[in-house]
Amino acid sequence: MPVHNKLVRDRIPEIIENTGKRFSTRTLTNEEYIQELKNKSREELEEYLNAGNDKDAIEELADLLEIIHALAECHGASFKEVEEVRQKKAEKRGGFKEKIFLVEVEDE
Repeated sequence: MPVHNKLVRDRIPEIIENTGKRFSTRTLTNEEYIQELKNKSREELEEYLNAGNDKDAIEELADLLEIIHALAECHGASFKEVEEVRQKKAEKRGGFKEKIFLVEVEDE
């Protein structure tokens, strides 16, 4: 039986069960959960970076967004609150829409 040892979406056990395959799971502690969400975010970011087309990139961005929702909740915030912080930062410092690439800044 292949060993995966990774955080999976909530319905994955149900999906596996419907195939008739045997499997085992366990519930993580809060500390383990946050660490595994961080691990999963690295995995999904790597998949996004390797996406070969827009459709695959959007799929991976959706996965990253799901992880951000879960991490926000772990840190006692709603996604709405995270979005409000993002908007305030965008108002103060701007976003990334203008594609500005900083080459250098003169030292004092």
